[in-house]
Amino acid sequence: MSDSLKTLLIIAFLIVIVWNLGAGLYYMLVDKGTTKRTVNALTRRIALSVILILIVVLSIWMGWITPHGVQG
Repeated sequence: MSDSLKTLLIIAFLIVIVWNLGAGLYYMLVDKGTTKRTVNALTRRIALSVILILIVVLSIWMGWITPHGVQG
């Protein structure tokens, strides 16, 4: 897998996570607690965040990506 594809995958996950966070805020303001759409959106956000962390940890463990420190 190329480096740009890995980067795009991580960025896509982050965009979907932020989208679900915004959807949760929108549903919270619009629904006024009458539906469970806010809970569902925030649950999806947490699940996607956990999946992204697991993918990154697995990728580091398998050697597909290599962590590096801040260059100074």
